[in-house]
Amino acid sequence: MGEQKTVKLNNRSNKPDNIVMREHEIVSKCEELQSRLPSFMRGFFAYLRGNVLPMTRLSYLNDISFFCQYLIRETDLTEARDPRDIKISDFNRIKAVDINIFIDYCRSYRVEMENEILVYENTNKTLARKKSSLSVLFKQLYRDEYIDKNITDGFDPIRVPKAGEREIKALQDDEVMIMLDAVTTGANLTAKEHQYWEKTKKRDKAILILFLTYGLRLFELQQLNVSSFNFNRGEFKIYRKRDKEAIMPMNESVTEVLTDYLENERAEKEKIKEGHEDALFLSLQGGRMTERQIRELVKKYTSIGLATSRKGGYSPHKLRATAATSLIGRGNSIFDVQALLDHEQVTTTQLYASHKMNVKRELVKDMEWEKERKERD
Repeated sequence: MGEQKTVKLNNRSNKPDNIVMREHEIVSKCEELQSRLPSFMRGFFAYLRGNVLPMTRLSYLNDISFFCQYLIRETDLTEARDPRDIKISDFNRIKAVDINIFIDYCRSYRVEMENEILVYENTNKTLARKKSSLSVLFKQLYRDEYIDKNITDGFDPIRVPKAGEREIKALQDDEVMIMLDAVTTGANLTAKEHQYWEKTKKRDKAILILFLTYGLRLFELQQLNVSSFNFNRGEFKIYRKRDKEAIMPMNESVTEVLTDYLENERAEKEKIKEGHEDALFLSLQGGRMTERQIRELVKKYTSIGLATSRKGGYSPHKLRATAATSLIGRGNSIFDVQALLDHEQVTTTQLYASHKMNVKRELVKDMEWEKERKERD
């Protein structure tokens, strides 16, 4: 095997190098998966490339790769020993009932490793995506006249809660304050956590404030650069889904915590890894923080706000929900909040409006019939 080639950018777009590199990495993963799948799926690959977001494309390809492995390991529908060797005649033998059995298998399955057995459990939302991946594949194969029948009508429905039925998990305002007190003072951290906090407290606080103020997605925050910010104009640029750019205004709190971090804690240039000089949030090793590192940081501090175990802390997406419910709870327009959070549909934002904390308590606060009766006596 030859040595892996170094990727060098020749970036002539307005996007920062890290954004272009992230897109390249996703596309590379997609192409690698495609190279391991049967060649008769080329029409499906082309459809994904032109019609879905890169991360969705990657998820669909992972689903199809897993399905092909399942065909080999768990069924007698193919004699192939490698997904690339699966024949179109094998796919022509697949019936809707085989897909339904596969989806049921995906609810809970075991994978035996050399020294352990991994047990996987999937939610209905994940199962629905796997079903969607297979539906798109089989419809495309039917359109391309590789298979004789469109079997997708026979796929069993999967019950996924409607938008209004979903439980919205978010911090209440008092829990946010406890969390911010912890990151400011080091309260409720373990001795080991306190050692790290001494070196990263300004960075950690800036991360939490950005999540809470703008409801940023994890990848949006992780990809921020120092050059993303224009302190003179009081704004910064982010790159959202669907290749969109957005300019976000900075308030006093955001300006204060970011300035404090940049001037008083962020590593000096000579301690930053090559290629990471512009990254806003750096790890102690001098490289851009990974999504996993940011996720663990958020989990730690939210667990303090929630007074629960570290494992019970919230993900960055729950801070996005916290920003939404807090903004709406302060009387802001649903449509303005939709624009800030980049929701495609206002119905998504309305979920957070219906979740306003203590709304029932506020409604009944002035309906003290018995109290009024006593006061009249």
